[in-house]
Amino acid sequence: MRVLGVDPGLTRCGWGVVDGLPGRRARLVAVGVVRTPSDAPLAERLLAVSDGLEAVIARHRPESVAVERVFAQANVSTVMGTAQASGIAMVLAARAGLPVASHTPSEVKAAVTGSGRAGKEQVTTMVTRILDLVEAPRPADAADALALALCHLWRSALPEARAAGAGAPTSAQSAWAQAAQRAASQADRSPILVAARAARRARP
Repeated sequence: MRVLGVDPGLTRCGWGVVDGLPGRRARLVAVGVVRTPSDAPLAERLLAVSDGLEAVIARHRPESVAVERVFAQANVSTVMGTAQASGIAMVLAARAGLPVASHTPSEVKAAVTGSGRAGKEQVTTMVTRILDLVEAPRPADAADALALALCHLWRSALPEARAAGAGAPTSAQSAWAQAAQRAASQADRSPILVAARAARRARP
């Protein structure tokens, strides 16, 4: 399966394409970053991100797209730009008829390093090893995009590998599954969802 991973951002939107099958080593197809000048109008920056990602999809023809799930940050302007770039990636994937998945940062870190608390350098190092690259992908946005693609590839491949009798999951795959469960549990307990459930129960 060919997966496009997108690490959304306005200044640097990382993207990475990998090929892989259950039980086999993943292979790098292409990796890069869509850059936009910080002093350009917002609409032009969003258009540049859209054009760049659209060209990547057209050239490399992924079968699915994985985008990092956006979380609230202290810097509101940063999270807004990240969310806007994420939305663009999802729209482009949907327009191309591709399935889209989102993964939390902890899920991605666990998938490639075995720890949901790994730092950026550790993620870059493990991505370089997993894909058997001569040089580490730079900047970190590019490495993060490849990590997203690998995370999604593992998520898709794990059930198939188990069905084929591939044996127990690796430590990194187990860590990813635990991170996914924690993320789902945290989302289920979010104040917004709790309030929404309470409102539904209160309806006549």
